[in-house]
Amino acid sequence: MGNQVEKLTHINYAEVPTSDPNGFDPDGDGPRIGVSYIFSNDDDDDDQDERADRYPPEREPVNHEEKPFDLQDELDCAIYYREECVYERAGGAAAHAPESLLNRCRPGDLLEFLATGQYPHWAVYVGDFQVVHLHRAEIKNNFLTDVSQGKKGRIVNALYRFRALPPEVIVRNALDHVGTRDRELSWRNSECFAAWCRFGKREFKIGGEIRIGKQPYKLKLQFSEKKNHVLEFQSLEDVIMEKRRNDQIGKVAVTQELANHLNSTHEIKGDYYISCCGATPPPSSHRC
Repeated sequence: MGNQVEKLTHINYAEVPTSDPNGFDPDGDGPRIGVSYIFSNDDDDDDQDERADRYPPEREPVNHEEKPFDLQDELDCAIYYREECVYERAGGAAAHAPESLLNRCRPGDLLEFLATGQYPHWAVYVGDFQVVHLHRAEIKNNFLTDVSQGKKGRIVNALYRFRALPPEVIVRNALDHVGTRDRELSWRNSECFAAWCRFGKREFKIGGEIRIGKQPYKLKLQFSEKKNHVLEFQSLEDVIMEKRRNDQIGKVAVTQELANHLNSTHEIKGDYYISCCGATPPPSSHRC
């Protein structure tokens, strides 16, 4: 595949010209053409888009039939900012029933509720059996057992490798935004909101990073010990959108989808790095 421009992903991505992600043109003939992925929406945990008024759906409707979460269908992945690993999920942690999860929670914890065929739903535990979360274009404060809707959940504080704020600050960040809705929202989905509450980084907000053609973020999908695939993105927000889409459709579907886009001469190989703009993969010393 090399430096050729090809559609690597699903049909609702729009392609626009971008300059080389390394900031130079090795041929000296001006900017090279890369691929920028523009995401239309994130359905989160149901079939109503949280931001439907701002991000109209462009892809075919998906089946959100709720099934028990299957850990075997969860795809391991890592996110890099340049050469730094900022997120890693390898051998995902087991999920627990809501009542069991309550006994493990502490104020400021990030929670993830899971069901096969649905987007993971994230929330911030604020104490007294309650969580704050972004749901259907509004930030709400509800009981954990109500938010779970019977789904299993787990604590996911360690997925992002940023320094966490003090617990009281995390809780205050969450509670201060209860009632925010629709166009007042600064987050595209429940994960971005919950992560922002815990880490306070603007990268989780809508438009938190200027897209100037460079693609400093890489999403590494780990299919097996020797088979992986890497995609490049302009912002952390974009990476999260793609990661959540993969979680919603599951490992088997992602594998099949990727196979459909790679012809027989570009099969997934051990440590095969897919780069549409000619960037180099993260050095081994920086791999998660």
